[in-house]
Amino acid sequence: MKLTAVLQGAAHAAQEHGGGAENGPDLQYMLMHHLLDGAELEFQLLGFGPVIHLPHFDPIHIGPLTLDLSPTKHVVFLFLAALVCLAIFVPIGRAMKNKFSNRAPTGLANAMEAMVLYFRDEVVRRNISHGADSYTGYILTLFFFILFMNLLGLVPFGSTATGNFMVTGALALVTFVVTEISGMRALGFAGYMGTIFYAPKGMNPIGTAIMLVILTPVEFLGKLTKPFALMIRLFANMMAGHTLVLSLLGLIFIFASGGAIVAGGVTLASIAMVSGIMILELFVAFLQAYIFALLTAVFIGQIQHAH
Repeated sequence: MKLTAVLQGAAHAAQEHGGGAENGPDLQYMLMHHLLDGAELEFQLLGFGPVIHLPHFDPIHIGPLTLDLSPTKHVVFLFLAALVCLAIFVPIGRAMKNKFSNRAPTGLANAMEAMVLYFRDEVVRRNISHGADSYTGYILTLFFFILFMNLLGLVPFGSTATGNFMVTGALALVTFVVTEISGMRALGFAGYMGTIFYAPKGMNPIGTAIMLVILTPVEFLGKLTKPFALMIRLFANMMAGHTLVLSLLGLIFIFASGGAIVAGGVTLASIAMVSGIMILELFVAFLQAYIFALLTAVFIGQIQHAH
């Protein structure tokens, strides 16, 4: 179980960096070690198991920019989530084209078809309307990609790539680009600029100029706050859940020297609470992926129908 792996990893980290019984375990290190990105993959249980050190590449210098393309723990799980998407949907796509071309699909293909139709009808078409079907593939990809990244953080020895704001920021940036380009295609260049330089119609030139000065910064910042909200919402929810789990597990080591009865009671209470939170985390993994996909459809629909 994920809980067992986290508990053993926490014990190992606390033992290595604890400072002994006088100083107590270093819970800050335990939290940061499991939450932040790193250059190694740990597969240790009860202190045994391999630690894989990821390769390090020399940075690439492009003028004043320095790019370090060395893989990290979150990058590995990000690509693993992409591979899971391919492993599930490529065979399903081939089966839908060949085996189920003339009859209703069964099994996993049937379940995925139902989910795809739900997203197409209730999320994409309902929020984007005209031309919505062309965005169904992108929004579905967002949902499943984020979902698998969230779920990989709940498996033993896993890590949540969406707990890294650089990952969620990249997803939000891609959504921002798609949203603005879709708005420009739907409204034309003049209509798109009207979503930035906006003034109510029917005003005299002086009033129009005043409103442009006031509303232009507001409209421009409004375009930036939408992807920023997507980035922070997903990052904060995934980071907060794992922080709470590890903090509750840390109570075990804080009260370890308080006697057998106290330590046993705290251990049982901590594990019970963490088990409940892990179930809640499973729900949150689906919910946050759905919210990200839903808001993407909403933002695209808003800019395409800016009038």
